[in-house]
Amino acid sequence: MKKGLFTLLTIAFLLSACDTWGVQPQPFPVWTPIPSRTPGVVTATPIIILPTFTETSTPGDIIITPTITETPSPTFTLAPITPSETATLMPIQSISVDILGCNTSIDIIHGMGEVTNAYVTVKNTGTVDLPNTCSLLRALDEDREHPDKRKCVSNLPAQNQVTLKLTVDSAYQQDTVIQVDTTSNEVMLLRVDKSSCTDIGLFGGEPSDIGVIKPIQP
Repeated sequence: MKKGLFTLLTIAFLLSACDTWGVQPQPFPVWTPIPSRTPGVVTATPIIILPTFTETSTPGDIIITPTITETPSPTFTLAPITPSETATLMPIQSISVDILGCNTSIDIIHGMGEVTNAYVTVKNTGTVDLPNTCSLLRALDEDREHPDKRKCVSNLPAQNQVTLKLTVDSAYQQDTVIQVDTTSNEVMLLRVDKSSCTDIGLFGGEPSDIGVIKPIQP
């Protein structure tokens, strides 16, 4: 009994001795869960393909040799150009008129005195025919209108010629200025004149092929 009492007193003494130090036992720490991290945001990142390098090592040096692949350039072939239209030559309308010479005569048939005759060669030097080709003779001293002052051919083909005899009523024994107008379908093509028409007799006389259409003579 005494031994048990002694034990109780010893325990009480020890407990009171602990209080004299004024140190209270620390509470047992309470575990707190660690907050989870905010999940990372994954964004689309472009894939960059870098050139492939082959590394060749030599003592003391590092040589990096790039591997380059050549892409053949496209080959251009020129296709032949086909003309869409065939070039055509435009027709050319061109004439020349030569006054070969003149002479005088007396026209009794038409009741006229002296008349002047002019011998004219009309040449179609173009590439188209000239329909209804006419030449008209005028004189500075012309009196009455002579029926043969204008002569025509129904058609003068290209590169052909014709010689015409034209007549006007003129003053007696006087040199006269003459003029020749040449037309086709009443359209004026050419006008030539001579201040003094040379006597046709000096060139072999009157032409024998008057009114005859033939190829242009060289």
